Amino acid sequence: MAGGTSRRKALWLLGAFTGLTALGADTARPQDGSAAASAQATPRARPVIHPTPTPSPTPTPRAAAWTPAKLTAVETPVRELSQLSPPPPPKSIALTLDDGPHPEWTPQILDLLAEEKVHATFFIVGEQVKEYPKLTRRIADAGHQICNHTETHPMSIARMSKKKVRKEIVDAHDRIADAAGVVPQFFRSPGGAWSKTILDLAAENDMLPIDWAVDPRDWARPGVGRIRKALLKGKDGNILLCHDGGGDRSQTLKALEDVIPKLKERGLTFVTL
Repeated sequence: MAGGTSRRKALWLLGAFTGLTALGADTARPQDGSAAASAQATPRARPVIHPTPTPSPTPTPRAAAWTPAKLTAVETPVRELSQLSPPPPPKSIALTLDDGPHPEWTPQILDLLAEEKVHATFFIVGEQVKEYPKLTRRIADAGHQICNHTETHPMSIARMSKKKVRKEIVDAHDRIADAAGVVPQFFRSPGGAWSKTILDLAAENDMLPIDWAVDPRDWARPGVGRIRKALLKGKDGNILLCHDGGGDRSQTLKALEDVIPKLKERGLTFVTL
């Protein structure tokens, strides 16, 4: 019995010692979020690592974009792409759209151009820019060329004083730059009315005067068929005139839906100015 008692006592003492050891270990181990708190209290020194900046992706070239450093005009006003220096690549044609932006027709034309992967040149009116600055920005963000078409579109501009012509050009110039974030490089006079004063002031504001070679008179709404027929006469080097503003442009939109793919099928490439 005495030997059994001594053995049990020895086993009991061993168990007690083991339990105390385990208890000490558990007491030393932080519970729940105390580990993070402890780590924050005594942070270890770490080496300073400077991340290598990720290089910006190379921009994808715009489809049919023609962007020489600086254009000059061989003749003024410019009616054909060949009158620009340097000229665009062969088999080029330019679609220009006047009098916008218009809240109904401009977005639909922009959708069509995006679908056809075509860029155009928009001659926009300052008063319209004031009304629709976000739409103006959308035109620019889509990669289209934005140009000056005066502040109020006065059809009598060729008979106006130099002071009034300057105001028409400069006010539109500043408004477009503020809304679109681009400075217009081209100017089109309302109705294609030109005078020495207009040409001089366009040059004074570093803009080239742009006219056109093909006019379907879509502004008069002559019918989809007539607009289509006139535009399909377009050929290499032509500047086409159409309108996205100034009234109902449903006929223009319908005609362009047919004209753009057909001109592309001929091997013509649409370029901006």
